Amino acid sequence: MRARAFAALLAAGLAAPALADDTAALRAELKRLAERIEALERQNKEMEKALTTERISEQEPEIAMRLKAVEFQALSMQKQARQIEALEGISVGASITGVAQKVSHGGTPTDQRESRASYRGDLSVTLPGGAMGDIDGSIFTHVRFGQGNGIGLKSTYTSTPNTLAFQTGAGPDDSFAILAQAWYQLKVPLPRDGIKANSREHLHVTFGKIDPFVFFDQNAIADDESTRFMNNAFVHNPLLDSGGDVGADAYGFSPGAIVQYVNEQQKGAEWSLSLGVFGAGPGANFSGSLSSPLVIAQAETHARFNYLPGSYRLYTWQNGRAPGYDGVERRHAGIGASVDQKVADDLTLFGRYGHQLKGRTRFDRAITVGAELAGSDWGRGTDGVGIALGALRTSKDFRNDSATVDADGDGNPDFGYRAAGWERQVELYYRYKVNGKFELTPDVQLIQRPAGNGGTQSIKVIGLRAKIGI
Repeated sequence: MRARAFAALLAAGLAAPALADDTAALRAELKRLAERIEALERQNKEMEKALTTERISEQEPEIAMRLKAVEFQALSMQKQARQIEALEGISVGASITGVAQKVSHGGTPTDQRESRASYRGDLSVTLPGGAMGDIDGSIFTHVRFGQGNGIGLKSTYTSTPNTLAFQTGAGPDDSFAILAQAWYQLKVPLPRDGIKANSREHLHVTFGKIDPFVFFDQNAIADDESTRFMNNAFVHNPLLDSGGDVGADAYGFSPGAIVQYVNEQQKGAEWSLSLGVFGAGPGANFSGSLSSPLVIAQAETHARFNYLPGSYRLYTWQNGRAPGYDGVERRHAGIGASVDQKVADDLTLFGRYGHQLKGRTRFDRAITVGAELAGSDWGRGTDGVGIALGALRTSKDFRNDSATVDADGDGNPDFGYRAAGWERQVELYYRYKVNGKFELTPDVQLIQRPAGNGGTQSIKVIGLRAKIGI
């Protein structure tokens, strides 16, 4: 028994040095871990302190600097995304166009040569107008300003070789501005099955202060006086515009409403039907009743000729308070057509026809045709040369009354000649694209038999147009 106890004590004594060595190593490891934890806690406190401010300092821990840099980048991307989201659906257009023209001897009321300059500015903004389920709304506003009323011609039917001139209502030393258009439009997808992405038919409902020619009598190369033809006979249907049947205010705008059905089921063969009602007479400038308005209906289709696009429009109108050449307001009515068709990659043709069905107007037929050729063949693809020809026939009533009618009641005939035949117009321009924002356009016009007066000489007008726009 004693021998066993002695042996156990001997073994424990021999093992004690080894156990002491393990305990010392364990204590050293625990001390090292405690120092590491203390260092990590110190670094964590420094990082927390560094992150309490948004500034990045080279004295801060590197990881804090990296975290801040990533945070700033994320915040910047979020800000840009919010800005893009806020601007989505907003479009802005702006331009300033100046015109200088000179009329030949015999072309003015005083039979003297005359030269005039004018300018016009246009600023338009389109904004999202909210949504109602799958129905989208948009808001359009247009401000127009300018100075100079252009050259004054002797009596012609068009009387407007410079449709850009804009000074009505202001003195010669005043630049004049108006809210030209302000309208709201709803786009309703059809059919009403709630799946907007599948819709290839839409109903557009528009109301507000509107330029009727934005929605009716459009033309690809003959409806923008700031870039193409300037004579009013070629900008719109002369019977509607120059003839006064459009019934708009002095600046060409009216309160109104339009309903349009658009069918886009077949690409390249889209078609639409439109019906518009606009204030006429005093109703056009908000000074009187909206009764007896201008009502205009249009059918439009797109087609391709040898895979080249074209547009074809037929329309009819009725104005319950249109002015006649005798100064009396009557019900006028007419029909018209507007066509534009590409016949080659760089050549587009256009044509318009107007036919007066009812009313006392100076002219009852209007035909205009023309073309624009892009400058690809001479290495100037963004340039364009355009030519247009027009003919307007004097009406039977005007031929009978022109020598004696006295609408202003001053005891003298308003016209003083016997009208006959057709007034004819020619316009030629070359649009030179200086750069993407600036273009210059020399322009020449000729008016023969002005106002159907065979006893007066032809009128020649030369001019230069300059446009800056975005």
